[in-house]
Amino acid sequence: MRTSPIRQWSFLLADEPDAWAKGFDDSAWRPVVVPHDWSVEHDFDPSCSSGTGYLPGGVGWYRGHLSPAALGLTPGQRLRLVFHGVYKNADVWVNGYHLGSRPSGWARFSFDLTEILGYAPDDDLVVAVRVDRTEVSDSRWYNGSGLTRPVDLEVTEAVHLAEHGTTVAFQKAEATVRVRQTVVNDSGEDTTVTIDHELRSLTSDRVQRFTSEVSVPAGATREVETAERVDEPELWSAEHPHLYRLTTVLGPGGDTSELVVGLRSIRFDPEHGFFVNDEPQTLKGVCLHEDAGVLGTAVPAAVWARRLLALKAMGANAVRMAHNPHSPELYSLCDTLGFYVIDEAFDEWENPKNKWWQGHNVYPPRHEGPATSFPAWHAADLTAMVEAHRHHPSVIAWSIGNEVDYPNDPYASPLFAEMTGNNDASKPAAERVYDPARPDMRRLTTIAARLIDLVRAADPTRPVTLAAAFPELSSVTGLLEGLDLVGYNYKEQLYEDDHARFPGQPLVGSETGHSYEAWRHVAEKDYVAGQFLWTGIDYLGEARGWPVHGSPAGLLTTAGFDKPAYHLRRSWWSAEPMVYLVTGALSRRWDHEPGEEVEVICFANTEELVLTCGDEEFPLTFDDTAGWWRATVPYREEPLTLVGRTREVSVFDALGSRGKAASIDAQMWNLPAGLAPADVIQVEVTLRDGDGNLAADDRLVTAEVSGGVLLGLDNGDLADPTPYSQPSRCTHDGRLIVYVRGDSSTVLTLSAPGVADVRLDHSEWR
Repeated sequence: MRTSPIRQWSFLLADEPDAWAKGFDDSAWRPVVVPHDWSVEHDFDPSCSSGTGYLPGGVGWYRGHLSPAALGLTPGQRLRLVFHGVYKNADVWVNGYHLGSRPSGWARFSFDLTEILGYAPDDDLVVAVRVDRTEVSDSRWYNGSGLTRPVDLEVTEAVHLAEHGTTVAFQKAEATVRVRQTVVNDSGEDTTVTIDHELRSLTSDRVQRFTSEVSVPAGATREVETAERVDEPELWSAEHPHLYRLTTVLGPGGDTSELVVGLRSIRFDPEHGFFVNDEPQTLKGVCLHEDAGVLGTAVPAAVWARRLLALKAMGANAVRMAHNPHSPELYSLCDTLGFYVIDEAFDEWENPKNKWWQGHNVYPPRHEGPATSFPAWHAADLTAMVEAHRHHPSVIAWSIGNEVDYPNDPYASPLFAEMTGNNDASKPAAERVYDPARPDMRRLTTIAARLIDLVRAADPTRPVTLAAAFPELSSVTGLLEGLDLVGYNYKEQLYEDDHARFPGQPLVGSETGHSYEAWRHVAEKDYVAGQFLWTGIDYLGEARGWPVHGSPAGLLTTAGFDKPAYHLRRSWWSAEPMVYLVTGALSRRWDHEPGEEVEVICFANTEELVLTCGDEEFPLTFDDTAGWWRATVPYREEPLTLVGRTREVSVFDALGSRGKAASIDAQMWNLPAGLAPADVIQVEVTLRDGDGNLAADDRLVTAEVSGGVLLGLDNGDLADPTPYSQPSRCTHDGRLIVYVRGDSSTVLTLSAPGVADVRLDHSEWR
C-alpha cells in the first residue's frame, strides 16, 4: 500500500452552495495546508461560547485538486480517500459525486474512489468537503473547525488487506505472536494468496520471517491467522518502548503493507493494580485535550513531541485521551516514547450535557453537541476508534464514556434526594434535587452494555472502562457491572469501601485533582492501578469567564512551558534527583522588602536537603498535606539556594533578584531524530536581564519570517485575548514560543522594545 497525504487545499469560510461541483471555479479561494483549523485564525469574541474558547465556527469549504496521472496507478489497483477526522458535520464530494457524510468531528472515515476514478474526464480529480461548525456551543472544550487532521490517499493492489485488516496479539508465556488478517480479493479471478511476514525490530538487528497461505475467491474476503514463536522478544513497556515493523507481502502480485507494533502483555488485577509483561506498574497519567493554543487542533506531531517529552521528564507514563479519539500522530508518539494510553470514545451518549457559554456553571446552559448523532452513529464511531488504534501497543484500555452519569446532567434517579457532583457548589438549588422529568439513569446501563459488546467485537484483548462521575449511584444501578476496569473521577474517598464491596473489580483514578492526598491514595493502595491528572496541559475552552479563554488546570501551559506544579509533581513521580524553589503562592520571585518574613517552599525527592540564604542555613519542615518542604526566611538580597543530596549525586536550585529585560534569548527546540516529521520550527523565547537571568518584566515580541510561514506566537497566558493571528505577543513571565513552517531558507527575526533584535537562519535549523 502507498499512502500520500493531501496537504494543499483551497479554502473558503462561507457557505457556497455550488462548491461541490467539479467545474466550480475556486481560483479566488485561499490556499491552506491541511491539517487546518480555521477558528484560531479569528479574534476571540466574548459573544461566542466560553466553553469552546470564545472562538467562532461557521461553515467552511475545502477543495483539493489531485492529478490521477501523478498517482501512477496501474490496472487493477484501488484508490481510497481517508479522513482522520473533520470537525465537524463533513459532507464529501469527489468530481461532483456525493460520497457521504460524517457528523463526528473525531472519527476516522474513508471512501473507495476506484469507480469514481474510472469516470474522470480529465487529469483533475476534485475533492470537495463542506464542514458545518455553526454550533459554537457544541462542546465543553475547544475542538477547532475544519480539516483539523490529516487527509490521505491510499493505493492498494487488487489483492490487498482490508482497511484495519491486521490485528496483532502477543502471548508472553509462550512468546508467541498471533497475526490475524482479512485478505480482500477485488480481482476478477479466484486466487491462492501467499502471505509473507517480516517482523523486524526497530531497536536491534533482529528479524523474523514466517509465511501462511489462503485461498480467496474473486470478489470475496477471507480471514487468516498465523501464530509464530518469537525468539528473544523485545518487549514493549513505558520504560522500554521496543517496537517492531510488521511487513506483509501478498503474493503473487498482491499488496505490501507495513504496521508498527509492539509485543507486550497487560492486565489489571483487582488486588495489585496494573501489570505490563507481568511486572507491576503504577499509572502516573495525565488527561489531554487536543489543542495546542495558537495552533488550535491542527497540531503538528513535532509540537506534540515537545510536550510529551516534557511530561515524560516529569515522570508521567500514561495519557488519557480526553474525551474523544485523538489525531493518529499522538498515538504513534505514545508508542515510540512509552506512554500507556486509555482511549476514550464519548463525552455524552444519547442526551446532551450542559454546555456553558457565558462562563462555567453560569445558567442557563445550551444543549448543542454530539448527542444528536449518537443514536445513528455510535456503533460506527466506536468501532472506528477501536479499529484505527488497536495496533498501538500504547493503548491499554478502551473507555466508552466520560461522566455520562453526572448528576442531573442530564440523567437523574429517585434513589437520592440530592445529587452531588464535582463542581456543584455554584449551581441553583433546583439543579441539585431529583427531577422525575429528567431521563432515568437506569437507561445508561442498557447503553453501556451495547457499547461494551461493540468494543469486545472489535478488540477482545483489552479491558473496557468508563470514567464515572457518580459511582456512589452507578454502582447500584448496574452501570459499572459489565466493565473490566472501573474509572473513578475525583472520588478517591470511595476507594477503600468500594474495594471491599467489589473485591473483584479493578480500579483506576480516571480523572483526579493535583493534590498530594489524591496521589497518596494511589501510592499507598496497591489495588488502585494509578491516576490520570486533570490535566497535563492547559487547553482552550471550559473557561470561567471573559477574557480567560481556556482552562489553567495543566502542569504545562498551552505554550508547553512548565509551571511550578510541574516540578512538584516531578518530586513525587520522577526517579531522577531534583530540587526546586518557590515562594509564597508558588512564585519564582525573590524580590521582597528587606527583613520581610517570606514563606519558602521546596519541592524535592532527595535524601538530604539544605536551604541557605547567604551564609545562614534555615531548617525545613515537611508538610504532609501539601507534599512539600517549607521554611520561613527573612528576605535579604543574597540568593536563596537549595541543595539536595543522595548517595550518588547532588542537585541544586537558586532564586535571586531579577532585573529588567536586556536581551532576547531565542533557542530552537531540537526534535530528536526520527521521532516525528520536522515540519515545524519551534523557537523558545526568553527575556534575559543583564546577568543572564530570567527578566523581571515582560515585553511585546514581534516575529518576522522570510522564506517560511509564521504559524503563531503563544505565551501561555489564557487571559491574554490578543488574536492568535497577530505576529506580536507579549511574553508571559518572560517567555513565549514561536512556531514557524519553514526550511533551510527560512529566516526568523525577533524584536522587542529596548533590546536588540535576534536573527535566526538556517544554521540554527540544523
